[in-house]
Amino acid sequence: MAQDPITLYKLIVLYMLDRVNFPMTHAQISDFILEKEYTTFLTLQQIIGELTEAGMISTQSIRNRTHLSITTEGKETLRFFENRIGDSIKEDINSYLQEKEFDLRNEVSVLADYFKATSGEYEARLVAKDRGISLIDMTLSVPTKDLAESICDNWQKKNQEIYQYVIKELF
Repeated sequence: MAQDPITLYKLIVLYMLDRVNFPMTHAQISDFILEKEYTTFLTLQQIIGELTEAGMISTQSIRNRTHLSITTEGKETLRFFENRIGDSIKEDINSYLQEKEFDLRNEVSVLADYFKATSGEYEARLVAKDRGISLIDMTLSVPTKDLAESICDNWQKKNQEIYQYVIKELF
């Protein structure tokens, strides 16, 4: 019996998310799937939408990134149908995750977002996490949206140096 390709693509996404202990971004999953030419960008968008609608993955948008995590329902579904993913595909996924784990984890462990506060100022929230635990979580109030954006961009680039400086000064 031939397998529906859409089902396979869904299982690939669930398998990837199940193999890491941190959320992955939409872009990270897309990079892998499109690089391996498993499917097209538009089909992948459809797959992620359907998995989200079905409650198998959860999404969280932070600035210009969408973070994806597998849900309990997704884990159960994967457990039942994981055998439908070929061994070579599993090997590709496992190799990719092992090779890129540090970069993948770092990309989703450093968060920066801003919003307009009720006071009329903007607040930039900066977070660095490790294995889901906040190492630092700070909010800075600034007068303009441009400053808030700049702070968020700089946090993405310089978070390690800033974190080390803060720790050094406080301990």
